[in-house]
Amino acid sequence: MSVVGFDVGNDTLVAAAARQRGIDVLLNAESKRESPAAVAFSHNARLIGSHAASASASHAPFSSVKRLLLGATGRDPASSLLRDLPRLPFPVSRAADGAAVVHADHIGRRIALSPTHLLSMLLAYLKQLAEADLGGAPVADCVISVPCYFTQAQRRAYLDAAAVAGLRPLRLMHDLAATALGYGLYRNDLGSAGGPTHVAFVDVGQCDTQVAVVAFDASGMKVLSHGFDADLGGRDFDEVLFEHFAEEFRDRYKIDVVGHVKASMRLRAACEKAKKVLSANAEAVVNIECLMEEKDVRGVIRRDEFEKLCAGLLERVVEPCKRAVADSRIGLEKLHSVELVGSGSRVPSIAKVLAGFFRREPSRTLNASECVARGCALQCAMLSPAFRVREYEVQDAIPASIGFSTREGPISTLSSNALFRRGLPFPSVKTITLHKNSSFNLDAYYVDENELPPGTSANIGSFQIGPFQAHTEASKVKVKVRLNLHGLISVESAALIDDYQRNANSADHTQVDSSGDDMYMQGDKSRSERSIHRQDLPVAEYIYGAMSKQELLEAQEQEQQLAYQDKLMERTKDSKNALESYVYDTRNKLSERYRSFATDSEREEISVNLQQTEEWLYEEGDNETEAVYCSKLEELRKLVDPIEYRCKDDEVRAEATRELLKCIVDHRMAAKSLSTSEREAVDNECNKAEQWLREGLQLQESLPKNVDPILCSYEIKRRGEELDMFCQNIARHMGSPARRDGSRGSDHMHTPDRD
Repeated sequence: MSVVGFDVGNDTLVAAAARQRGIDVLLNAESKRESPAAVAFSHNARLIGSHAASASASHAPFSSVKRLLLGATGRDPASSLLRDLPRLPFPVSRAADGAAVVHADHIGRRIALSPTHLLSMLLAYLKQLAEADLGGAPVADCVISVPCYFTQAQRRAYLDAAAVAGLRPLRLMHDLAATALGYGLYRNDLGSAGGPTHVAFVDVGQCDTQVAVVAFDASGMKVLSHGFDADLGGRDFDEVLFEHFAEEFRDRYKIDVVGHVKASMRLRAACEKAKKVLSANAEAVVNIECLMEEKDVRGVIRRDEFEKLCAGLLERVVEPCKRAVADSRIGLEKLHSVELVGSGSRVPSIAKVLAGFFRREPSRTLNASECVARGCALQCAMLSPAFRVREYEVQDAIPASIGFSTREGPISTLSSNALFRRGLPFPSVKTITLHKNSSFNLDAYYVDENELPPGTSANIGSFQIGPFQAHTEASKVKVKVRLNLHGLISVESAALIDDYQRNANSADHTQVDSSGDDMYMQGDKSRSERSIHRQDLPVAEYIYGAMSKQELLEAQEQEQQLAYQDKLMERTKDSKNALESYVYDTRNKLSERYRSFATDSEREEISVNLQQTEEWLYEEGDNETEAVYCSKLEELRKLVDPIEYRCKDDEVRAEATRELLKCIVDHRMAAKSLSTSEREAVDNECNKAEQWLREGLQLQESLPKNVDPILCSYEIKRRGEELDMFCQNIARHMGSPARRDGSRGSDHMHTPDRD
């Protein structure tokens, strides 16, 4: 059983696997550790990963899938996705429910794809990558990373996408929890008698910034708090350069790059390279040939100028750090170290700003995607029964407070309206006791919208309890609510408790039990004075923004069709390549290897057919079906196979001749130990075989090589097998019991051959 971890970033994909010797980052078909998180469609093919990125010149790939999951288009002016639309190199429309939808032309039809379906394609690609790197072992169990700010709908979208891809996630793990696990598991210097070691992790990724404060000790790790800015990442620093050069080129070269999709893509790629150059140099040059309107452009920017342009972004980097430190309830002086990861960490001014806030220089950890994927693979190994991993507790924190309400209002605890408070560990179970006489709805929501990305809806979903009808005024409904390993809320069970007791006089109230116990006893009456009956109640859930079962089935069916078409196109491509290779190889062999074995008319006919096939391949045959390519290959083989047979048989005949001659010599030598009559029989048979071979070779050598052979290699091999069988029978006859007893001559003394 394979144990893998996947990191699906906004820009890259990384897979890692647990093996006997540790955790390895897996390589893709190009032997690279990262793959582009992109999907592209041509008229007859679907491209994912590196192939999609390389096809961007002709077919703009669908990318930024994580951003597409963040929200609806046009529903809220503060929506992160709405602000992303001008940057995306492909159009995004809105479905009936407000979710983002992209459209692709594939095999003569236009298909609509949701972000969940695009995500499933990326996960399926990672699954195939892992299976290929692990020697074909099937991959199903996995742990997948998600940002800490993802809502319930977005987490469910990941699980739905995994189901479509044929995966079985054991956990959705927060990015920095996975990073912290990989950081702390192998270290023995964390935690001591003086208390846990506190480390702050800052991940400035491609599209977001996440911060976590984690406490480590010898027994495990505990995430104390999260902070984030879902709209601040390395791409925003790229965008600053893009806007700077777009304005400069507009003034200098009179071209508007912003309104041109391909030109914008090329300039953004050049700006990303320039940002990396500025991390180690005082200035960077942007030089692009034929950017648009056949104009070559060139621009220069200095690092200090770049830092001035990014001043506002640098201020924003500190905000999630402040929140994470405040929520952790430890002071900066208790932090042992600060670990900086992510592509954004290449900007020196970010490290400088963080050093000023944390009052210490942050350490540069390895690539964030690899850290996350390794941590996810470690967690998967811990959760899987197939691996033995040392005991190490991994405790994450709830990133946003979640509450429940009924028609009467919020369900309150002693401290707040939050049933699951921000910062508390999960998974967690709560039991709610309600006095209800008939079916009702429990509505789940995020208590504080400030704990969510801007423009995110606070609504989570609704759970209908019932139908039922209470039998007494003292009846209560106990609802068990679970926040599971994925960070998902669910109503695990609901039960009607009919409490029959003397002089029942209870007021309507709500109680929350954090322990998760199913029983709640009111007052101090003994069990002998009361009778309690329990009835399980049905629960129906509706999660806002999540796929219905029917939509999930449709997505799985659509993915199966696309996967079948992918395999068909792969087979078609292989058939076309096989035909093309056969044409080139045969042409070379015709002038060299086949030269002596083909007549002039055969060479002429084959040459004409090869030329016609080659021209057909590059013209009307460029986009044909698998069957057509196979048929063309079969037609060529019918012409070439007779010549190939003559050539191969000529090579094999020489070897078969040597083997038969050696066989004759061996049997003659072995016959010296036989009786006179038996030795004569063997010699006679060897002479016959030798004479047959000599005559056959003389006839064969008298013929030209371009005619079919009259002495075939298989005939020589068969003659050798017959000689072996004859001589073996003689040897067995010699070893019979009568021979060993020294009996000779009399027919009645012969015994049957024994094996």
